[in-house]
Amino acid sequence: MRKARYMAAAGALVGVMVVAGAAQAQIAPRSKAPLDIAADESEILTNECKSIWRGDVEALQARTRLRAQTLNVFAAKKGGECGETERLVAEGQVYYVEGERKVRADNAVYTSRAETITLTGDVVVTEGQNVARADRVVINLQTGQSQMFSNSKGRGGKNRVRAVLYPSGKPQ
Repeated sequence: MRKARYMAAAGALVGVMVVAGAAQAQIAPRSKAPLDIAADESEILTNECKSIWRGDVEALQARTRLRAQTLNVFAAKKGGECGETERLVAEGQVYYVEGERKVRADNAVYTSRAETITLTGDVVVTEGQNVARADRVVINLQTGQSQMFSNSKGRGGKNRVRAVLYPSGKPQ
């Protein structure tokens, strides 16, 4: 009985290592640091090359942080094994912090091939005293370039992309 429990625990650990080991995602721009994920619970779906992290999830890489209620990690299938991480999907009260830039949103998707993070749902970006709002923000992690989008159009439209920017970085 003890051996069976040991084998089950060892099998679960190997499953975690197979899927989480593939998590060479880059939430931190140009970083070779490991991705450190903590949550209240984790589920590993080895056959799907997917891991699900639930409950106050925090992913750290170098000095970059991603927080959410749920984080799904998808790895590429290579034959019968899981390869590199293809994407991360964060849901519920998402916070992304990279340097001075802080972003709050409802959802976020990191795509490794494009090296982008797309944040959606009542997005608020702050950097120093500067504040911007949008329905969707796409951040290119290689270049640092951001694009902001709104579902509303036209001068009188509600919830258009909006920003308050301080040229000197300080309010006057």
